[in-house]
Formats: sequence, C-alpha cells, structure tokens
Amino acid sequence: MIIYNDIYSWEGLGRRFGLAVGKIRLRIFNLNEGDNADILHLRPIIVVVSDVPGEKISVKGWAGPLASYIVNTFDINHHRMLWVEFYPAVEYGKRKIKHIQEKFEAVDFDWEAGRAVRPRWRDLTAPLLDTVRELVYTS
Repeated sequence: MIIYNDIYSWEGLGRRFGLAVGKIRLRIFNLNEGDNADILHLRPIIVVVSDVPGEKISVKGWAGPLASYIVNTFDINHHRMLWVEFYPAVEYGKRKIKHIQEKFEAVDFDWEAGRAVRPRWRDLTAPLLDTVRELVYTS
C-alpha cells in the first residue's frame, strides 16, 4: 500500500542555478494493494505532499513541476493518480492560542507532453477526505 513515505530531496528546475531545490514531505499510496486489494479503485495512486519547515521550496508554488517530476520518477500513470497537498494544523501566538486548521487540497492538472500544467486546487471532502486523512495519520 505505501510506495514512498519520507522526506524527498528535489533537485528542482535548473540544477546549475539551484532554482527550487529543496525538500518536501512525500507520501505515495497505492489503494489497489494491501488490505484494500479486493476493491478496484479508478484512481488508486494517492500522492500527498507537504512543505518541510525551514525549506525555501513550497509545494503550492511548485505544484506543476513537482507533480511532473514525481510522476516521471516513480513511473506513475497520472490518469490514475490523485495529487493532494496537506497543510498540518498550526498553533501560533504568545500562548499558542491562535489556530489554523489542517487542510487537504486536491490539485487537478492538465497534462501536456508529460508535464503537469495549469493546476487547480479544490478542498477534499468526505468520504475521500476521511480516506486520505487516515492514510496520512496511520503511515
């Protein structure tokens, strides 16, 4: 079920110039394997990406290039993949009384010549949100 679950070092675009080089939190799941193998999913590959605190790269700012690179590196069929950006809950302020809720956003892309372009973000809703949340917190 879990294909990848770790901090991923991305070489970015323009390796010589260090453009968008950084680390992201990457989780890749295949719902057609493991406990759920008896249920066939139309989009069984779920890719969940998150920012790594202190890194200069943002998964939202580089969604298209990141998706293109991950799909090619892990040989993922983009037609059978769901790309999700995960933003954990944050507490801030002097006494940590201010709170920003966690957020899961699906990103839909147009694909041209193997590249993800024109990203469109949408909030995940139940029951898919519940499935993705369970995958993230139990992995």
